[in-house]
Amino acid sequence: MTKNAAEPMTAEQEHAFYARPENQEPQGPARRRRPELSAIVPVRLSPDALEVVRQRAEADDRSVSSWIRRAIAHELQRSA
Repeated sequence: MTKNAAEPMTAEQEHAFYARPENQEPQGPARRRRPELSAIVPVRLSPDALEVVRQRAEADDRSVSSWIRRAIAHELQRSA
């Protein structure tokens, strides 16, 4: 089955695709990463809130930290 390149792959499809050696070769020039993140900021959440954050991060295929950073960036743009 051939997938349209415009259609996103599921996590399982990505895993199967990149497990093949021919799909592990770099494509194009290297890209610069974003600047380093600043200091660590400890944040405490209630167990219920943390569970919701974990579920939403997983649904977006992101880490909890990445999901929280994106939520903060969204909130900062909204209130600007």
